[in-house]
Amino acid sequence: MSETYQFKLPFIEASQAQKHVTVNEALAKLDAFAQLRVQSRTLAEPALPVDGQSYIVPDGAIGAWVGQDKAVALFSNGGWFFAAAQAGWTAWVLDEATELRFDGATWDYTVPSVDPNLGSIIVQTIEFDHIITPGSSNQTSVVIPTDTVVYGVTGRVIQAISGPPAFRIGVETSQSRYGTALNTALNSSHIRATSKPQAYYLDTPLRIGQEGGLDFIGGAVRLCIHLAVMTPPAAV
Repeated sequence: MSETYQFKLPFIEASQAQKHVTVNEALAKLDAFAQLRVQSRTLAEPALPVDGQSYIVPDGAIGAWVGQDKAVALFSNGGWFFAAAQAGWTAWVLDEATELRFDGATWDYTVPSVDPNLGSIIVQTIEFDHIITPGSSNQTSVVIPTDTVVYGVTGRVIQAISGPPAFRIGVETSQSRYGTALNTALNSSHIRATSKPQAYYLDTPLRIGQEGGLDFIGGAVRLCIHLAVMTPPAAV
């Protein structure tokens, strides 16, 4: 056996010359995979990769990554090394600020509850920025997904909202469900949980409305939808 089982770290042979090369290769792999942290799972091969950085190869990748779908790509010593992901590996994805687990076929969100056939419930957040446009109300382009259960919505004003003295957040059928009398000043924040988790059966945008009788002029708010997603058992 010339390499380790888990991370494929090279062993030093008894009669090997330049043993430091093998040791350095093993250290680079150990540094990358022992506590796996990848830059992205969606980006294509970077034009100017940084030594030591890793990526999850997206499906259909081209160039040096072709044929390496779902593998972990490590750039080390001027070239790419690919490690086939093993069931149970977890990785922190920097550009999504989330943890994923490889189930043997796909990288997916880690879940607090999963059955033997992969039926699960996933606690998830959807964070996005909304630019306030003039008028009495705004509707977000990002939606609450179909068949999810929302626990609440939080937010932070990232550009002072001009026009009304306050605003509210809700949905079309309940326009203040996720907060009323919200502060329009820069960096003001809010946390609004519903008294009971609310199920949504269709894609549903959030609705941001003015309070105080004056229409919106401008501003921006960063919103985060806190929800649970159910997944069915895997195909047989």
